[in-house]
Amino acid sequence: MVEAAHLSDLHTRALADIDVSDPALYQNDAWHDVFARLRREAPVHRCMDSPYGPYWSLSCYDEMMQVELDHGTFSSASAMGGIRVDDQPQGEELPNFIRMDQPGHTAQRKAVAPIVAPTNLKNMEDLIRQRTAENLDSLPRDETFDWVDLVSTELTAMMLATLFDFPFEDRRMLSFWSDVAIADIGSDDAVIKSQEERMKHLYEMAEYFGALWKEREAAEPTFDLISMMAHTEATANMSPREFIGNIALLIVGGNDTTRNSMSGALLAFQENPGELAKLRADHSLVKPMVHEVIRYQTPVIHMRRTALQETEISGHTIAKGDKVVMWYLSGNRDEKAIENADQFIIDRAKVRRHLSFGAGIHRCVGDRLAELQLEILWQEILARDLDIEVMGPPVRLYSNFIRGIRSLPVKIHSR
Repeated sequence: MVEAAHLSDLHTRALADIDVSDPALYQNDAWHDVFARLRREAPVHRCMDSPYGPYWSLSCYDEMMQVELDHGTFSSASAMGGIRVDDQPQGEELPNFIRMDQPGHTAQRKAVAPIVAPTNLKNMEDLIRQRTAENLDSLPRDETFDWVDLVSTELTAMMLATLFDFPFEDRRMLSFWSDVAIADIGSDDAVIKSQEERMKHLYEMAEYFGALWKEREAAEPTFDLISMMAHTEATANMSPREFIGNIALLIVGGNDTTRNSMSGALLAFQENPGELAKLRADHSLVKPMVHEVIRYQTPVIHMRRTALQETEISGHTIAKGDKVVMWYLSGNRDEKAIENADQFIIDRAKVRRHLSFGAGIHRCVGDRLAELQLEILWQEILARDLDIEVMGPPVRLYSNFIRGIRSLPVKIHSR
């Protein structure tokens, strides 16, 4: 973990000196006070000096929804810098449909959307449940193990392998490539140490997927993500960088929300045992609980847009070309939009009111699949009456983009 001493007074500094882009802020889980202050005093905040250049911060729910829904004014395009506070490296941009504006965005998104349509999710439910049950039954009892490795990562890797029809024995490569794609470079334990190393691994990913693509392209269409893209006009002839960008997007999108919410749920219940007792007493609360876990964890910390023209947000003039960063982590704790937002309440009213999946045309295409996997996991935990205890603090990811949990020691006690 990166030393956090330089973060200790962040929430008391002059507003002009506040920069919330430091990945260590989230690795050390030290973000609460500074965002509470921004929500009170500067919900639209200008940071002039950061490692990523000047940017606007949005810390409240309503302003974020304004930007999310106005894709004509606020661009996600790779050529404009993309969707993160740090710009895509010039000359190494990796465009994909989340880093596209209309009409290209919707055309490419439609290529993969059928795999997460309600009918197909229903078809996958038995397989997800079988794998989840087998996973839980295989876990050690009465000894400490890493929940992230044996449960969260394993279940999401199996799901990704199914979605891509990817060789099952190599499924952990998908988790590794996801980590590479989103990694912030700067901590001693980072999965990569340089942008060059990132691109090396992503080109290896492209080579592996390229071979699968050629096989699917030459065959009749099948119901997997590679075949769907190979046989859809909008995605059939992507450039090499666009191919890498879209494969990486689908891997990350199918991995990080689910994996980190599976781990974040255990932490939330450890800190709020009354909510776990409530769930054990009424298993029908699993569905709303999943929405609350995803809000409370907020796996994607921020999304960025770039203003295509001069505009205004809550009285602040945003110039053409300005970066606008929506800090979902803060918007999901906005008391003006979400009652008792800092509390974990599994049966809260309006439990779907959160920003974790985004909104508008860029809302996460796989949101329902993520929810289904989490629902089944907790249904199976409850069916087995598992007594799971968190045995130590989590190791958090060094990132200002993904609120990741790299490891979490737990013990399942025999009853």
